[in-house]
Amino acid sequence: MFQYRRGHAIDSPMPFSALGLSEPLLRAIADQGYNEPTPVQAAVIPAILRGEDVWASAQTGSGKTAAFVLPILQRLSTAPRVRGRFVRALVLAPTRELAAQTADSILACSRFLPVPIRTMAIFGGVSINPQMMDLGGGADVIVATPGRLLDLIDHNAVSLSAVSSLVLDEADRMLDLGFSDEVNRVITLLPARRQNLLFSATFPAAVHRLAAVLLHHPLRIDIPVEPATKPDILQRAIEVDPLRRTQLLRHLIQENQWPRVLVFVATKYATEHVAEKLRKAGINALALHGELSQGARTRVLADFKSSKIPVLLATDLAARGLDIVELPVVVNFDLPRSAADYTHRIGRTGRAGQSGLAINFISAGTHAHFRLIEKRHHLDLPREQISGFEPVEIELPAPPSTGGIKGKRKSKKDKLREAAGLPPTTPSPLSTPSSRRSANPAEPIVEPGELFPWRPSQTSVRRPR
Repeated sequence: MFQYRRGHAIDSPMPFSALGLSEPLLRAIADQGYNEPTPVQAAVIPAILRGEDVWASAQTGSGKTAAFVLPILQRLSTAPRVRGRFVRALVLAPTRELAAQTADSILACSRFLPVPIRTMAIFGGVSINPQMMDLGGGADVIVATPGRLLDLIDHNAVSLSAVSSLVLDEADRMLDLGFSDEVNRVITLLPARRQNLLFSATFPAAVHRLAAVLLHHPLRIDIPVEPATKPDILQRAIEVDPLRRTQLLRHLIQENQWPRVLVFVATKYATEHVAEKLRKAGINALALHGELSQGARTRVLADFKSSKIPVLLATDLAARGLDIVELPVVVNFDLPRSAADYTHRIGRTGRAGQSGLAINFISAGTHAHFRLIEKRHHLDLPREQISGFEPVEIELPAPPSTGGIKGKRKSKKDKLREAAGLPPTTPSPLSTPSSRRSANPAEPIVEPGELFPWRPSQTSVRRPR
């Protein structure tokens, strides 16, 4: 049976120096403007420094990346290097953007270490040849998406036989994207003795199965969302007809003069379509979706983070892992498909103690879905209407369900007879099974569970089973 030990969040504030981190790492932390560790950092860092396996969950924007980056860097800085095409620490990430951001965090935190830590971000969408050349001398840390990592292994560009620390970041997202086979293959290529760290925002059954295979008597750390640490995000629900959402979005951007807005839509086509309409209205907007080349995605994100582009239209590709400093507004142009994705979308704003605004566009066809999202997250948002954009379409009541009761819907045979102008068929007493047939043909037959006795002139109506 899979067993783990339950860890606890540390409520009292403490400095980073109390966690056992080295002076160069403390200097890098201070240089980035951080004074106290977040709850997940205070709980996870000492456990990783002790060499324990960790299974951790925490809310979006909780400082999870630094929680594993800092102690891994400290362990690497005191351990001997291995010559050749080897890697000492491996971080698996579900998306290119998250891999690149994690690599940037490692570089920022290791800048004052006496021995440079060689870090590489490995992902698809770019040529594999430069990555193979860069791996010629090995690396201390590789942050990789599973598919491209396996491609490099197949080309004998890197070996995982010297990995001492494995991190699965956003494990739920990785499995959602269909990387389970790739992750399992990577695990088989690792040495038996290693430290395993699993981070996930949610823990569905697939993540539990992965944890049971991967982790050895881990320390389980769940950081609850306390009122003091809950992101300061104002959530609004605005009713608008689907065809007027782009006009309303343009109106809100111009009226509120938002410096940057991240807008979530459902499809790649919608990102391009809405972005083009905004550009025609004089608002500089770009699209971010999975079919862009890696170079284009990198440029789009860089322009958005630097405020060169004030509006970014994105699919759920951007819902996980992106850390955009001081993003004031997120708009759900299309609602997310799942209630869990709602948290990850709006969590792009209100990070690192900043306040944020999350706006949801609600139309007649999405009221029921948004009520489900509200129920899952214990929300009850008032419905707003913006002057000049009041919806015309109304939410229709759900049609009454027949519950699958036989006799309520016409059979295919009756439909054909009706089309031909013939009367519908009526069941014959001879069609009743002999075990239930009455000895008296005039006596009605009552089947178990029937609402009414059957008669040749009546339609059979039974309870749903």
